[in-house]
Amino acid sequence: MTPDALTGGFADAPIQSARAFRAAMEALSRPGKIETVAGAQPPAPLSVAAGVLLLTLADGTTPVHLAGAHDSPSVRDWITFHCGAPLVAAADAVFAVGTWGAMQPITRFAIGTPDYPDRAATLIIEMPDLTTQGPRLTGPGICDVAGLSLPETAAFRANHALFPLGIDCFLTCGDKVAGLPRSTLVEDI
Repeated sequence: MTPDALTGGFADAPIQSARAFRAAMEALSRPGKIETVAGAQPPAPLSVAAGVLLLTLADGTTPVHLAGAHDSPSVRDWITFHCGAPLVAAADAVFAVGTWGAMQPITRFAIGTPDYPDRAATLIIEMPDLTTQGPRLTGPGICDVAGLSLPETAAFRANHALFPLGIDCFLTCGDKVAGLPRSTLVEDI
């Protein structure tokens, strides 16, 4: 285990995880809204926001998949030490972390079943930039219309067509996080 794995977690876990959980739920329930989170200092290439999400949502019973460059010894050790989450293949993941390119094809992740649509994966997609400019978002949690910088629209439209099945996504950049649930309709502008 690398020495850096022992640092970078929450200093005040009850308070910081409660704030982070609220921010994560706010982002997911209001697609297009960008929240700021704090409290984690994970190893690169994990962003602060991705680290905060993992510290808040993952534990010893939450299988995590690391995609691409995120599957590194320092990230594996950090997640193992701070979350205890088992690291698994994409098909078995409850959460997956990586860049959009490393996550492809997203069809390899669980989309739930008709009886248990909640057994779908949630992707934590690391973005180079995260803004409220981009494709048009409509659906639950959005008053009229919202926008969000997305890596593409076709995959998110196809995911929406599977509803109530499909994956949910958090998009992260630095200390920023936005949510994109499967119920959101994504359209090019």
